[in-house]
Amino acid sequence: MGKFLGFFLLWRLLGNPFLAILVILIIIYLLDRRFVGIFPSLTKPFKRMGQISKLRSEISMSPSNVSAKHELARLLIERKHNAEALKLLESIETQSGDSAEFWDDLGTVYLRQENIQKGEACILKALDLNPRVKYGQPYLRLAEVHKHKDRAKAVDYVHRFQEIQSSSCEGYYLLGMMYKALDRKDDARAAFQESIDIYRSLPKYKKRQERKWAVLSMLKKLQ
Repeated sequence: MGKFLGFFLLWRLLGNPFLAILVILIIIYLLDRRFVGIFPSLTKPFKRMGQISKLRSEISMSPSNVSAKHELARLLIERKHNAEALKLLESIETQSGDSAEFWDDLGTVYLRQENIQKGEACILKALDLNPRVKYGQPYLRLAEVHKHKDRAKAVDYVHRFQEIQSSSCEGYYLLGMMYKALDRKDDARAAFQESIDIYRSLPKYKKRQERKWAVLSMLKKLQ
């Protein structure tokens, strides 16, 4: 009732129902960005483009800058520019052999190009160097790859991820999504509930960063 009244008052104030809806959507978006974080940032793509441009300039002036090439490749992976990212990563492989982040990024690109064997080998090498690299999320990427062809292997990777993310709302949300993809509905609901329970037990200063995953878990549990 209160929401309808608010809409009606905005309609009367602005004189246009579509403008009133637009204002409400903007308010919802701003509140979400401030307190939850489900909606994507409108400014992030522009910031990323600025970073990419800056890194390209740095590399043109210093072609041997390994860290700049790796960072540029990471941003290109986010934009799904996989061919260019792969070229950059392969150019720094010799200097990056002991970096778990490097091997995970390289493996991710190979997986996206459907080179499953090579991609899995690279990601497993990353996890061998550092089992907690990127908070264990490489395990979920491997589980995603095998969820239809080898469910036993997919479940094993999910369990390995769970061992690392034992007290994270995000971790249990991702776990629930993977169980859902594997058609393990009861396990998925249990994982979403665990995410919600963990959120409720967190101190106030931690709830802001985990709120998005708790809200998403609530929504998924209702489906």
